[in-house]
Amino acid sequence: MISRSALRTAAALAAAAAVAVPGAASAHPRHEPAGSAVLPRVPLKAFQNRVLPGTIADDRGVALGGIGSDLFHEPGAPADEFWAITDRGPNGTVTVDGEDRTTFPVASFDPTIVQLKVRGGRISVRRAIPITGAHGRPVTGLPNVEGREDAPYSVDGRTRLAYDPDGIDSEGLVRTRNGEFWVAEEYGPSLLHLDARGRVIERFVPKGWKARGVGYPVRDTLPAILNARTYNRGFEGLTVSPDGRTLLAAVQSPLSNPDKKTYKASRNTRIFAFDVRRGTVSAEYVYRFEDVCSFDPASCGSQNEMKISALTALDGRRVLVDERTDKVARVYTVDLRAATDIAGSAWDDPATAPSLEKSADVPAGVAALPKTLAVDLAKVAGLPGKIEGMALATPRTLAVINDNDFGLGTFGADGRLVDSGVPTSLHYVPLPR
Repeated sequence: MISRSALRTAAALAAAAAVAVPGAASAHPRHEPAGSAVLPRVPLKAFQNRVLPGTIADDRGVALGGIGSDLFHEPGAPADEFWAITDRGPNGTVTVDGEDRTTFPVASFDPTIVQLKVRGGRISVRRAIPITGAHGRPVTGLPNVEGREDAPYSVDGRTRLAYDPDGIDSEGLVRTRNGEFWVAEEYGPSLLHLDARGRVIERFVPKGWKARGVGYPVRDTLPAILNARTYNRGFEGLTVSPDGRTLLAAVQSPLSNPDKKTYKASRNTRIFAFDVRRGTVSAEYVYRFEDVCSFDPASCGSQNEMKISALTALDGRRVLVDERTDKVARVYTVDLRAATDIAGSAWDDPATAPSLEKSADVPAGVAALPKTLAVDLAKVAGLPGKIEGMALATPRTLAVINDNDFGLGTFGADGRLVDSGVPTSLHYVPLPR
């Protein structure tokens, strides 16, 4: 257990939460950025304990990673400075007595927002802002509700861990003009409004979502249909309109509506518009995935390999969408105004049959978001798999970053990680005129 005094110290440090990098420059590059950069190995214990002292006793040899869950570039900022966010932390799957179990080798890891500097082929962390509850207590990346998410286990899959009502599986990030943050996460799925120190102001969840003992305010204003989200496939992409009034959040995969078999075969997922001032959904759109066999022949036969992992608003109506498998990624431009708003319609009613996800095509009378290929990342040499974050570094250059899953490979007999060798890397990709 973490002592109260340690938590008070952690909260004070988290309020300041700055990891300085000596010699980091802030001048704007003179030309369009190009090339790539890699995050050096930083032990996870040293990283987190610097801003939340005493919260990780043993990192089992795991290094900082997972920061490619999303990428955000502030308008007017240098093209080599970004905000990013980790996912829920190191996690894996082991089979025990014929049962697959989800493991959390470093269960006390706290999802963290980081400010990045890209220079000379290197990614540096300039600031680290851990996400905390109302009293400065780390939220952790553990699941919230038994029966709603897979049960968490220790690294060997034999010790059941407690659910955490505060826990989040962070995947999407936006920073507001006043320095606050919005985070999209998978467990709810939900949207979290954070202050500039990383403390949760409010969490917006689907109607009917219930967890006991949550350490911050929760509002159930999202459509109940989101309760059908598939395990580990909740909100993934997040972006904000240029005026700052509307968030767009994408469900990573089709809902299990009415069942998981439907999710595995469906090509229809949803993108929600969220009114920041009112705290409610203002629109909802259908996004139609490509057929996996033509998109990624190596994954042919498994339509559920298709995912949305990132969104980036171009203007008030056009949005870039990162559609991918683990090996192939393409960025499409969609036009919100050319699609049908299905918010509050029969397609949000679980009783509708066939459901939106069960429909073989887009239902009659509904126009899905029209898609135009912006850039085929599969044709860009040197890009890693799992491109989960993207942002416009300049109007003509896209920055993309991978989620390296904290380098999780296998754990040796000594309980230490045998790293996968996959680093976190950011790449600049020119956009067509």
